[in-house]
Amino acid sequence: MSILLVDDHPLLRLGLAAALGQALPDMPLLHAGSGEAALSEAQLQVPALVIMDFDLPGISGLETTRRLRQRLPQLRVLFLSEHCELNVVRQALAAGACGFLSKQVAPAVLIDAVRRILGGHAYIEQSLASALVCQAPSAGERRLQALTPRETEILVMLAKGTAVRVIAERLCISSKTVSNQLTLLKSKLQVSGQAELVHLAIAAGLLRPAA
Repeated sequence: MSILLVDDHPLLRLGLAAALGQALPDMPLLHAGSGEAALSEAQLQVPALVIMDFDLPGISGLETTRRLRQRLPQLRVLFLSEHCELNVVRQALAAGACGFLSKQVAPAVLIDAVRRILGGHAYIEQSLASALVCQAPSAGERRLQALTPRETEILVMLAKGTAVRVIAERLCISSKTVSNQLTLLKSKLQVSGQAELVHLAIAAGLLRPAA
């Protein structure tokens, strides 16, 4: 298991590596200065998590994320960006990211986000999550209202990062049934990843933003 740091500024990557190295001393850290380099690195050694910059020379962070997720659907991507406009956050989530932080966050917040994401959760910086709630698209809310009580229950557990196996045990159904429900939920809600499920769950008041 490793973490791939993707940023075109070597000093920033070194700073990230120093912070992560102190908190996760046994975690191998890989480096890439461009989207192309990230794609090549991930092909050589599949990381558990990619910490991705939005602005990259050549292939953008968004396009790099899309390509990585197409090749490796289980890959988890955390955006760390100077650009925190809500449309940027939404684009990152739509590309398949499961987390978003501004580059101004304290190291402790970054470490917390990394640990949560490695643990199977999504993580959106609290101020950004709150802003997304305020501007949540009404179409998404209408789609949520169309869910059955069981679908809503599964949505909340998935948005909290609960494993499919655990959900199956709690609801006394098979893991395959939960997986089928997840596919149906994504289709009904018109989302592609867990972070978008989190966004919709927060917007509907079903889940509180990460502190």
